[in-house]
Amino acid sequence: MSENGNGTHTLEGRVALVTGAARGIGRAVALELATRGAAVALNYHTSREKAEQLALELEALGAKSMLVQGDVACRDEAQKIIQEVLAAWKRLDIIVNNAGINRDKSLRKMTDDEWDEVIHVNLNGTFYCTKAALPTMINQKFGRVINISSFVGQAGNFGQANYSASKGAIIAFTKTVALEMAKFNITANVIAPGFTSTEMLDSVPADVLGQIMEKIPLHRFAKPEEIGKAAAFLATDGDYITGQQLNINGGIYM
Repeated sequence: MSENGNGTHTLEGRVALVTGAARGIGRAVALELATRGAAVALNYHTSREKAEQLALELEALGAKSMLVQGDVACRDEAQKIIQEVLAAWKRLDIIVNNAGINRDKSLRKMTDDEWDEVIHVNLNGTFYCTKAALPTMINQKFGRVINISSFVGQAGNFGQANYSASKGAIIAFTKTVALEMAKFNITANVIAPGFTSTEMLDSVPADVLGQIMEKIPLHRFAKPEEIGKAAAFLATDGDYITGQQLNINGGIYM
């Protein structure tokens, strides 16, 4: 990593890919990485208009960006996402596996399709993209794998058996990546946010939001920007951090 004039690290010359970058946490991560100097590939599945808007914002910051459409839940498309980034920029230093969905329902009412859909996007998507990115990172002898999990993957949550299973598995998967890739100077870490003010939370009824707030010691929801700063920290200053979980949850899970 290079340093700017005040001694802080920047990401000048680095290439990052953020999956699910058009909205919420992914958007905030992309903005923060770009602010630090990285060229950022913005993956989206269906939210093209929002991805294009984000690309314009990055351009206004003087940052390089590119749009990469694709469904991470599909192995072939995940591989295509990585190949498009490499074709354009010849390297890939940072991957932030953020793409995720929820299909909340109590276990007794959850359908097989609702289970499978969440597992395919959240867990399989993280696996497919990471596996496709690793050969280049190995050749570079440098890589930063940052996977977005959730405190729900640590503590569980009513009505989220599929989501909690996928996010808990991401934590275990990341530890194995860290063990296997350390000899190549590739780190792998997890960010586990608590309840965060995104569109996903906007769909929760107001009375339920109030009940959730009461359980958070800091008595507020996370801002997406706070997750973005954590990802940037791991990318810039996390050289000796690997296999770890960075919990940003206001104290709801300790």
